[in-house]
Amino acid sequence: MTLSARLDRLPLSRPHYLLLLIGGLGYTFDGMDGAVVAFLMPTIKTAFALDNSQLGLVASASPFGFLFGAIIAGYLGDRIGRKKVMMYSLIVYAVASLVAALAGNFEIFLIARIVTGLGGGAESAIIAPFLSEFVPSHRRGWFIGALAGFFSFGFVAAALIGRFVVPLPEGWRWAQVITFLPIVMVLWWRRSVPESPRFLINTGEILRAEHIVESFEQKVRAATRAELPPVEESRILELEPEKYSMRKALAYLWGPKMWRTTAVTWLIWFVITFSYYGFFSWIPTLLVAKGLTVTKSFDFSLFIYLAQIPGYFSAAWLSERLDRKHTIAIYMVGSAISAFWLSQMADPAMITMAGVFLSFFLNGTYAGVYAYTPEVFPTWLRATGVGLSSSFGRVGSITAPLIIGVFAAQWGFAGVFGMTTAVLAAGVICTLLFAVRTAGRSLEEITVTEVLEPQRG
Repeated sequence: MTLSARLDRLPLSRPHYLLLLIGGLGYTFDGMDGAVVAFLMPTIKTAFALDNSQLGLVASASPFGFLFGAIIAGYLGDRIGRKKVMMYSLIVYAVASLVAALAGNFEIFLIARIVTGLGGGAESAIIAPFLSEFVPSHRRGWFIGALAGFFSFGFVAAALIGRFVVPLPEGWRWAQVITFLPIVMVLWWRRSVPESPRFLINTGEILRAEHIVESFEQKVRAATRAELPPVEESRILELEPEKYSMRKALAYLWGPKMWRTTAVTWLIWFVITFSYYGFFSWIPTLLVAKGLTVTKSFDFSLFIYLAQIPGYFSAAWLSERLDRKHTIAIYMVGSAISAFWLSQMADPAMITMAGVFLSFFLNGTYAGVYAYTPEVFPTWLRATGVGLSSSFGRVGSITAPLIIGVFAAQWGFAGVFGMTTAVLAAGVICTLLFAVRTAGRSLEEITVTEVLEPQRG
């Protein structure tokens, strides 16, 4: 019997939920760090006497680092192991946060923020593919969607830090110290997190992989106090792993077998990330422009951030029932309608209400995307595929504030979210036409029957 089949037949239980908590805390701190910079910027501007162009560099520093961190983590995750990359990326992220807190000038602060993004991007790109390789196929959509939901807790925490910590004397430094605290999780991860058996199989470490699977089975048996289900062997096996450079990986991803899957996945990531960061980077400014005070806009932003939580977890639940592609499409449609609604509003309270719905649907889309992406790449290329897809999405996060700034100047509030509506509509069409079905299927079955077979069309 294959080790992958043994993992797929396990009931979801305490050992799986422990992995969910471990990975989820990583995502919580990633989300907190990415969101808190919006609340730091007004005090950073004063502390370092920055002009608007320098302040723009602060806003772009973390996404810039994230882009390269995701690429590096994906490639290394397939070469040296998921667990190592996950741990080292957390160390880089945490230490850079502390350097930013202690920075005595703008240059050091900016470099530290870039490195923080590098670590956060690496961690964000590796956790989902890593944990997807442990989860039974019939619950994988819910599990990875719920995992992504932990980002929302980080955004809410960032809003609370912005409201209560940043206004204190040297509060921006204390905010960065808080983002350093997850360094202690490395000790926990080192002892509690096993390497992915699927990765070990692909590197030829069969005995080590079998030991991890046996240990995991014992923990599940102890948690459920029942005999494990029988193994249903699949006649579908993945292709043999290949040794490759980054150049060869890109050539394979865009080669005749994978190009359509790669193109669809990258486009979905770009659409959702462009819309998401365009919205969240501009909403406090737009609320102020509509007559709210800065403090009041932060309060309204907190309501918008809170809407992320039900958005993520409702989509995680739906992913198992309607498949990932249909969940992604439904939540993109909801996002497009909400963005159009937002474009028609002038009253701050109604803008906030529309923003709550847009936040709900945008984050629900992310839950589907995080579940979908690791499923459509073969094991030996999974982390690289996820990392590159996430990185391409980050191009959207970097360009969105600039493009939306131009639209805001020329076409105003309605133009900003009218353009967002059009981008999301394009994403819906692409997803429904070209994304593959993944719910309830083993990772090996998906990549062989849907991705690596001769392309239809």
